Amino acid sequence: MSRSGSPNERTPLKRGAEMSSQPSVAGKASDARLDTHEHYEFGGPIGVTAMMAFFPPMMYYFWICLRFYNGSLVHPESIKDIGSFFGRMWQHICQDAAPTPRAWAIYTGLMVFELGLAFLMPGYQQEGLPVPSLGYNTLSYHCNALWSFYATLFTSALLHTTGLFRLTQIIDYFGEIMTVAIIYGFLLSFIVYGVTIALGKQMRMSGNFFYDFWMGACLNPRLGTVDLKMWAEVRIPWVLLFLIAVSGACKQYDTYGYNMAFMVLATGLYINACAKGEECIPQTWDMFYEKWGFMIIFWNFAGGYIVTPFTYCYPVLYLASQEPEKYRFPTAVYILLFATLLTAYYIFDTSMSQKSRFKMQMQGTYTPRWAFPQLPYGTIENPTFIETAHGNKLLTSGWWAYARKPNYTADWIQALTWSLSTGFASPIPYFYPVFFFVVLTHRCSRDFERCSRKYGKDWDQYCELVRWKFIPGVY
Repeated sequence: MSRSGSPNERTPLKRGAEMSSQPSVAGKASDARLDTHEHYEFGGPIGVTAMMAFFPPMMYYFWICLRFYNGSLVHPESIKDIGSFFGRMWQHICQDAAPTPRAWAIYTGLMVFELGLAFLMPGYQQEGLPVPSLGYNTLSYHCNALWSFYATLFTSALLHTTGLFRLTQIIDYFGEIMTVAIIYGFLLSFIVYGVTIALGKQMRMSGNFFYDFWMGACLNPRLGTVDLKMWAEVRIPWVLLFLIAVSGACKQYDTYGYNMAFMVLATGLYINACAKGEECIPQTWDMFYEKWGFMIIFWNFAGGYIVTPFTYCYPVLYLASQEPEKYRFPTAVYILLFATLLTAYYIFDTSMSQKSRFKMQMQGTYTPRWAFPQLPYGTIENPTFIETAHGNKLLTSGWWAYARKPNYTADWIQALTWSLSTGFASPIPYFYPVFFFVVLTHRCSRDFERCSRKYGKDWDQYCELVRWKFIPGVY
């Protein structure tokens, strides 16, 4: 938008127009300010320390409820029973969630396999956004998650059908594998933090160890050609979550002759969307701004602030262990669930690609990629935008003309359908949409606050033009 234009004026992208990825002088000053520690988030040192201490016990508690108590929220029966209650919980962990050699082999094997695929599989080279801390240079990302996912599917099917590794073992030994994942989450967080400090590569530090450990010290950790932060974004959490769903479906069929096709489809759509659109990930806030600390590492490898294979799988764990009569719906309900899931997925997929491809168009790095499936409306041919004094452009067309976070709304609706597929006998499968709602609203407030500081009056004008945050006409 022209600086002298009205607040509601949008500028169309002209074909052949010169693109610039460099911010203005004022924009660089704003970026420099945002690239220093200004204030605490997440409740500061006390808040992040509490979350780091709380996550593992929470994961064990919900798993115990699903595994041993049919999804009921167990609690001490009296004040006198408190000690015995915690004793029973600890006994469940010791007997069924100890980190056995088998669990170490399963989880480590998957991690090493996925890392090997990241080095070996063919892929697509995508240039990231200019990084202020690197003098506005860009990093190149080797996007081969889709071929890696296909290789994982083939290998998993081969291991299962030959009997070398039955996929049902993931559900059978879930507690053991989860413990190994928790250990990896903490261990890798310490290693990455320590190595970064030792190399003097830390940035945006507060000076408080607990807070800096949570937020991270490094922005772009790399192992050769592999960007570790982007690798862990998709290859561990969403691949593992899909394998947990397939494992649950196999277990459910072996036990009850029933199959959770909905959950397999839902998780399959999600990992495929992440893999086929991996070239869009370098354009996201996670890659461009968030550091690789405990918050993201634990999220990727075990369970944490945003997404996780070991907590967002609660619908799968519940369905795999309960009689189908508890959650079987009439055909009309399933049609509605599938229709809602697919509609939300379509909006999620296309809104994410619209935003990322718009950034590529502005940077002059967009090239069509024909990874399956390419959905209509995923690219805006002549996008409109607001031009800011910073130098960046704010998209105002496509799904982004109706809400500031249409992808969040669609993502949350998908999460809700996962839980609805389990019925209403247990509240635990609803952890995902409830927790995810809190996460998305908090992340939204962080993003909007940062954009307000970054763009100033231009952000106010953008908010006047795109009034709604999540749902047009509602909120």
